[in-house]
Amino acid sequence: MFTGIVQHVGRITAAEPSAAGARLTLDPCGWSHEPARGDSISVSGTCLTVVQVQPGAWSFDVIPQTLARTALGTLASLPRAVNLEHAVLASTPLGGHIVQGHVDGLGRVASIQTSGQWRVRIEPPEPVARFIVSQGSIAVDGVSLTVADAAADGAWFEVALIPETLSRTTLAALAVGHAVNIEADHLSKLIAREVERRLSHGR
Repeated sequence: MFTGIVQHVGRITAAEPSAAGARLTLDPCGWSHEPARGDSISVSGTCLTVVQVQPGAWSFDVIPQTLARTALGTLASLPRAVNLEHAVLASTPLGGHIVQGHVDGLGRVASIQTSGQWRVRIEPPEPVARFIVSQGSIAVDGVSLTVADAAADGAWFEVALIPETLSRTTLAALAVGHAVNIEADHLSKLIAREVERRLSHGR
């Protein structure tokens, strides 16, 4: 589990096809965290397991389902900057919100406003739209954000980015048309599932 508070920005330097799907190599770019084999790392919001650790090169195996559901399957050019966060401990302050690293799907950046308030409009994947509400939590490329506004029909939502977020994450480099990993608030999904269950049983 993660909190969506990015701790460092690294770079994916290689993506090679493998029997499991793909083997990614990541340069942690001087991050002080030292993972062990088997540890979980959030890589731009995708929970991956470390399979090998060498100086300046951490390796991860990525299965086809993850490649299909996340931006890790769209690595057209390398290196690619990625947001990094290690798994939380029970003593970790929950500065963001509960982020599982289980990406729900890919959103698309529809517009970016940089004059005055920095604001990004994103079109979410259709199955995820119903979980997104104004003033609720959302993870975009692993960054815990507050939904500043959302269309009533779920066609888009907007997030406002503060200078601290822009300086510490990859979000400042977003451009219109970019694909981003979206994970809706886990609590919203649980509530929606329970409401649907009760309605289907006439309760």
